[in-house]
Amino acid sequence: MSPPNDDVVSDQVTFYTVSRLNRETRALLNAHFGLVWVQGEVSNLMIAASGHCYFSLRDAEAQVRCAMFRGQARALTSPLQNGDEILVKAQVSLYEPRGDYQLIIDYLEPIGDGALRRAFDVLKQRLAAEGLFDAAHKKPIPILPRCIGVITSPTGAAIHDILTVLKRRFPAIPVIVFPTKVQGPEAKGEIVEALAAADRSGLCDVLLLTRGGGSLEDLWPFNEWPFNEESVARAIHRCRTPVVSGVGHEVDFTISDLVADLRAPTPSAAAEAVSPDAREFLSTCQRREKNLRQRIIEVLQKHEQRLAFIGKRLEQAHPQKRIQTQVQRVDELMLRLQRAMAAWVGQRNGQLDAQTHRLLRHHPGPTLILLESRRQSLDRRLHRDLAHSLDVHRARLHALEERLTSVSPLATLARGYAAVMRVRDGLLVKSAQDIAPGDTTMTRLAQGSLTSTVEAVHPEP
Repeated sequence: MSPPNDDVVSDQVTFYTVSRLNRETRALLNAHFGLVWVQGEVSNLMIAASGHCYFSLRDAEAQVRCAMFRGQARALTSPLQNGDEILVKAQVSLYEPRGDYQLIIDYLEPIGDGALRRAFDVLKQRLAAEGLFDAAHKKPIPILPRCIGVITSPTGAAIHDILTVLKRRFPAIPVIVFPTKVQGPEAKGEIVEALAAADRSGLCDVLLLTRGGGSLEDLWPFNEWPFNEESVARAIHRCRTPVVSGVGHEVDFTISDLVADLRAPTPSAAAEAVSPDAREFLSTCQRREKNLRQRIIEVLQKHEQRLAFIGKRLEQAHPQKRIQTQVQRVDELMLRLQRAMAAWVGQRNGQLDAQTHRLLRHHPGPTLILLESRRQSLDRRLHRDLAHSLDVHRARLHALEERLTSVSPLATLARGYAAVMRVRDGLLVKSAQDIAPGDTTMTRLAQGSLTSTVEAVHPEP
């Protein structure tokens, strides 16, 4: 018997289609678990071209597949890697096309960073309860400020970015920099003093509190803590001058952002938020006066129509679950395309390798190696023959040296004889008749010489 397209009851037996079974199973999982906190190790990480992340969360005994969509993945402060120990807040769900049980990640934090992040959340909740974040306290940002105050480090990259943007957009607006440290243990106190000084001066229509991005510890002077770092948030709240917070990069979010009258994702964006474009300012004012009424009517009509359309859509079915399913399907097709491209590239690489081998067979390298070997052999022969010739000449020189030594008078002197010379003319004295009494002589010995005066001469009988 063939079951119908949907379910029917026959003899108390309910037949389900596969799609309906998976759909209802997912609804049961969503309804039963809601949002759960799960801790584990990341494995099998895959980041799709769309920006969605897919991985497994495992412990020593089991694992579960996880999906983190692009919107949540953008909030990560550091890239996710295999082996990371993480804590996630997720919705238990089912991927209907394959019937895979999975977690849809809503929030993720590394293990070890959680205490600091929870401290931030505690402070955020306490200050929110006191009303520091209320919209009623937010002061409007002037469209065309007479003067802009910047509270930041005078040596950081943020001040350069801000001044560059302000000069480009509206160079006529004067800027006053209130220098302060924005990192380290003294940053908190200096930021509070700079805010108070800028507000007391009354010179600025708006204040920019900025610094570049960094780690949570670097940004902690802006993320107040109840013991000794709450003063910055309260100093912003006390300012009568509107404050724009531009702390960090796009993904950074601080207590200062919540207390300030306006939050900008970066220092450059903060500068753009408080400065109009000089070239567009006049034309914009003229165009707005002419088109304001017409535009309000059109916008209201458009939003009324869209609101009615969306209301009907939501009454029928919420689109978020279907969108998530289709996103995963697109990612699967993208993976198939990538594998096909990889196979094609591999085939072309094989052809390239074959052509490379053919080219190598005609390469002059082997001939060069042979010639180099021959050169080395001739070089060795040259050195060997040169060494032999040197040995022969050394032996001949040694023989001549010995012959010279044998006839040298120095050898006779070494046996105890002496040579006598007459000092006045250097004549070698060979006979007593060659010298007279009173002559000065120099006697050469084997070691040293003597100078003497002749007292008497004794010729041989």
